[in-house]
Amino acid sequence: MKSSEPGRGWLLRLVIAFSFTQGAVSMARPAVSYRALALGADARAVGVIAGIYALLPLFAAVPLGRRTDHGRCAPLLPIGVALIATGCAFSGTAGSLPAMAAWSGVMGLGHLSFVIGAQSIVARQSAPDEQDRNFGHFTIGASLGQLIGPVAAGLVVSEHDGAMARTSAVALFVSAALAAFSCTSLWRIERRPAGRAATPAKEAPARKVSVRSILTTRGVASGMFISLAVLSATDILTAYLPVVGEQRGISPAVVGVLLSLRAAATVACRLAMTPMIRLMGRTVLMAVSCLGAALLCAGIALPVPAWALGVLLAGLGFCLGVGQPLSMTTVVQAAPEEARSTALALRLTGNRLGQVAAPASAGVLAGLAGTAAPFVMLGGLLLVSAGIAVRPLRGRPAADPGEARPAPRERRTEGTSASRGAGHPPR
Repeated sequence: MKSSEPGRGWLLRLVIAFSFTQGAVSMARPAVSYRALALGADARAVGVIAGIYALLPLFAAVPLGRRTDHGRCAPLLPIGVALIATGCAFSGTAGSLPAMAAWSGVMGLGHLSFVIGAQSIVARQSAPDEQDRNFGHFTIGASLGQLIGPVAAGLVVSEHDGAMARTSAVALFVSAALAAFSCTSLWRIERRPAGRAATPAKEAPARKVSVRSILTTRGVASGMFISLAVLSATDILTAYLPVVGEQRGISPAVVGVLLSLRAAATVACRLAMTPMIRLMGRTVLMAVSCLGAALLCAGIALPVPAWALGVLLAGLGFCLGVGQPLSMTTVVQAAPEEARSTALALRLTGNRLGQVAAPASAGVLAGLAGTAAPFVMLGGLLLVSAGIAVRPLRGRPAADPGEARPAPRERRTEGTSASRGAGHPPR
């Protein structure tokens, strides 16, 4: 059995839903900052509100992963949508900074719930040889949302004539509606086939894999670190490119085009994921993409003109498009089968920690050495990721072609692939 449902209609519906939810969050987050400024927040308060979005879900990630490992994934999707829509709508009506911070945390919790459920569905309903492709297509939804959301926020929010409080609230209400609209695609996404339905119920009570055991499983920690590095690069790029543009005399409109170019290149990368893996193998592709991203990040620190910056950002967006989907596959195939959702939740926990620590570190460096310093820091972080990604190639016998894909599949066949039918007779 190659997958749990004939065709990939479920994946298309999931990508559409993810595009709307990610677009809503990407539109709401800058709108929250604008509304906080309108309520009298300073830069520190805005940073605290943004940090609570990432910090609050940390306490819920592992319990949600545990629950998903031992049950269905689909219920987390509408729950996540409801929390996102609620956080957006009430942020638009909040009249104080503590209320803004609280509803920002609700929004972050909703996004985490949706992503854990969605990633778990992709892992559960994709055969091992489909996971790279399906995770790549799934993350296209995130890229589309990141492409459209900030642009939409910029079109709605206006600072003219003291209208920012009102227009930022409108942007948040639109974000809530956008998130709610994703429910139109949340039908028949998860399906429990007959050969698998009883397996979690029988096995889950017998074995509960500890967090420490998951983290010490070979491949999980490295996948988490690569994911953290790639996400940190994307976040810092979005936050600091406007500052770089201001210093180099590049208009905000051009900066917006440059950021959109980066997101479009990421979408193109994920569409081309399958042929690149066939050509290079997962391990080599991850290492090369991290190395390329490290060099391009360092290049952004150079005083290049806007057109050259566009070339660098297009290449960087393409390289950064590899890390997230392939790190998902790495974590899923390395983790015990009965703890895959927990492993994905731990990966998301690492991402959230990176979203808090990386901007803080970048801010310190920018204050000490200028706005180019964060990009040099990112280059170093991605260079370390390239070294971690290439580790599976070390020490292999000469006959091994150096592909990252066959090893996990052979390992799954030997004992943990019962639910996929690998190495077992048809049921």
